[in-house]
Amino acid sequence: MLTLPSMKVLELNLSEPTVTRLQEAAERLSVSPEELAILSLEEKLAQLDDQFRNAADYVLDKNAKLYKRLA
Repeated sequence: MLTLPSMKVLELNLSEPTVTRLQEAAERLSVSPEELAILSLEEKLAQLDDQFRNAADYVLDKNAKLYKRLA
């Protein structure tokens, strides 16, 4: 089982089809359903961080160009 020093317990209510899919995928990957859920969530959060960073960079770049034209 994947354990980190500062892990906290989070209880999730999942539909039966989702639990089945999670269990089947975990079995195919030879990991526990909990490990797969943790790793999947961490990957999704990292993607969201990247998307936010890209959007912020785009807005900052666009505003910089606008401010240069207005100056």
